[in-house]
Amino acid sequence: MSDELTLLAEAGATAVVAAMATDLWQGARAGVLGLFRRNAPDSAAPVGARLDEGAALVRTSAAPDDVRRALAGIWARELHELLRRDPACRVPLARLTAEVDGAFASGRAAVVLEQNNTARDSGTVFAVQHGDIHTTRGAGGATRQDPDVGPQ
Repeated sequence: MSDELTLLAEAGATAVVAAMATDLWQGARAGVLGLFRRNAPDSAAPVGARLDEGAALVRTSAAPDDVRRALAGIWARELHELLRRDPACRVPLARLTAEVDGAFASGRAAVVLEQNNTARDSGTVFAVQHGDIHTTRGAGGATRQDPDVGPQ
């Protein structure tokens, strides 16, 4: 029984942190909060805050997969404890895990990227996520993109 709970908690945690910073996040977050709310309604707010902190770390990290790995261990322990206290959470957690895993397997999950770039006082911003951009200044200060590099 304990091994089953451990495996389900680990699978659930992996699915939840994988959903962070994707379009699946709000549904996964709501599912986790619903599980915690079943057993202890007052726990939803602090659990939600911890989930949001983790999601923010994933979104802003230069190494989101490393953050996800660390968070998966934390959430596996949280979910295991929840399952130990309330074994009836097994079915909804398994369903949530399958939904998230299925969305990733079918390619329906999309990563949501946030990037804020601000140029002030006649400044110029050249920004790209997950790639490279090469620019040069031509005659008269005009900017042009390197012809060997396509848009990112």
